Amino acid sequence: MVIKTTLEHALKEGLALTFDDVRLKTGHSEVMPDNVNLESKFSKNIGLKIPIVSAAMDTVTEYKLAIELAKLGGIGVIHRNLSPEEQASQVSKVKHHLNGLIDKPICVYEDESVSSVLLKIKEKGYSFLSFPVLSREGKLVGLVTGNDFDFCDNPSLKISNIMSSQPYHGKEGMSIDEAYQKMRSEKKKSIPLKDKEGRVVGMYVFSDLKRIKTRSAENYNLDSNGQLRVAAAIGTGEEEIERASKLVEKKVDVVVIDTAHGDSKAVIDTLREIKKRYDIDVVVGNVSIGESARRLVDNGADGIKVGQGPGSICTTRIIAGIGRPQVSAIYDCYKAISDTNIPICGDGGIKNSGDITVAIGAGAHSVMMGGMLAGTEESPGEIYFYEGRQWKLYRGMGSLGAMEESKSSRQRYLQSDAGKNRLIPEGIEGRIPYRGKLSDVVFQYVGGLRKGMGYVGAGTIEELRDKADFDRITNSGFLESHPHSIKITKEAPNYPANT
Repeated sequence: MVIKTTLEHALKEGLALTFDDVRLKTGHSEVMPDNVNLESKFSKNIGLKIPIVSAAMDTVTEYKLAIELAKLGGIGVIHRNLSPEEQASQVSKVKHHLNGLIDKPICVYEDESVSSVLLKIKEKGYSFLSFPVLSREGKLVGLVTGNDFDFCDNPSLKISNIMSSQPYHGKEGMSIDEAYQKMRSEKKKSIPLKDKEGRVVGMYVFSDLKRIKTRSAENYNLDSNGQLRVAAAIGTGEEEIERASKLVEKKVDVVVIDTAHGDSKAVIDTLREIKKRYDIDVVVGNVSIGESARRLVDNGADGIKVGQGPGSICTTRIIAGIGRPQVSAIYDCYKAISDTNIPICGDGGIKNSGDITVAIGAGAHSVMMGGMLAGTEESPGEIYFYEGRQWKLYRGMGSLGAMEESKSSRQRYLQSDAGKNRLIPEGIEGRIPYRGKLSDVVFQYVGGLRKGMGYVGAGTIEELRDKADFDRITNSGFLESHPHSIKITKEAPNYPANT
């Protein structure tokens, strides 16, 4: 563990600091910002190409944003204000968006009608149109593709009437390299894999393999099968353990036990049970004290989420009087578990890209953001106009609206049994300016992080965690940090005029 002198002194004095209280010290650098390596970890076994995680909020992360963030190198956490089946379906959409090996391809039967399959595609929101075709005995008998559907002018026909009845197939265990070469030589866009009994055990799709082999997907955050990585949030108790089982079935990469107070018996009991039942990484939160982080690690947590009350829409510190300023919270947890290989995710309080650099410098491996990613094209919700500007809804999961709509939100804030007229909100609802595409927004955040690493002289995220030290600044220093003595007439893409 590397001692951060300013943060250490503050803790000893009983003083907790947040982002606006500190600035990173510069150091001798031989590092160019464009050459830094941003790879990190969200959990013990799940890596990141960029250290950005989207919050499990119903106005931030559903499958569209999770897909785009994984393609940018991060990971999205699908919120739990959905039924277990809906949440699992969203996970499945992310996992099936890009596939190296589809280990459980969705199949259709030869005696189904074309119309029924087309209806299923529409209802499930599938983004693909190629399906292995099975007999009712479960044997591979054909392959149906988008071309077959396009040229079918009679939807009452059976799938067997339009499919390719002798599809090229591979054997169980075929590698990505072998499949890619076969696809190129045979000019096939899909290769189902079958076992010795003729049952389908996987499928390769050419468009996805081409992206992987030609390196156009090299910055995507992919699992070992070439599928996009995704996480999903759960609560505590047996119902939520069952929710986890549905997520695991859909190949979720990480389960996040998402509560306002992670250092509680219910959380630890749930953590232990999930680790006993499933072979899955579990990130646990939220905490802000080193002792709490250590207890969760000792009980099997694969990642720790740090942050109680720093979010822009969170009122926990005001309503409950609870919460520790975020930089000190991250540092204290970093100290407590630095002898393990368990990553820390700093959750909340990020207002500018420089705060990402500060959070990692204080000991985080990644940061979770809500408001900084809300309002993008891929976030849930409709764009609306107000006072000549485009907006989107953004609300805390502890807001009155979120808790009235969802039992999961009530559970997160320990109010599972409260009636709707007896709720005590710990968050607010509001609107946030429409920001455009997620890729443009994240480009600016990552660019700021790269700049900060260059100033510190850190070529990797781990070096930033090791090398970073801080100055504590006064209010005058804070004001000096921002543009001053000028009226901003044109917003920069990384510095809104109302910052």
